[in-house]
Amino acid sequence: MTDLSKLEPLATFCGKCDCGCPQLFVDPAAPAERRVVITDDFGQRVEMSADQFADLVEEAKAGKLDAVAVA
Repeated sequence: MTDLSKLEPLATFCGKCDCGCPQLFVDPAAPAERRVVITDDFGQRVEMSADQFADLVEEAKAGKLDAVAVA
């Protein structure tokens, strides 16, 4: 597992507490299919390609993930 200090931070989600909020990173040293990294506040992570992340962002912008935000 890559040391998070070697990743380029892009965004922190929440950031209003000291609980290890979910974060979005880019790992410039990773293979292209694992370059985007999302961590959660439980120590888990998801690695994906920039194309996969772009699809996720597109779905979110289209409102397809709105139901999750109210769950």
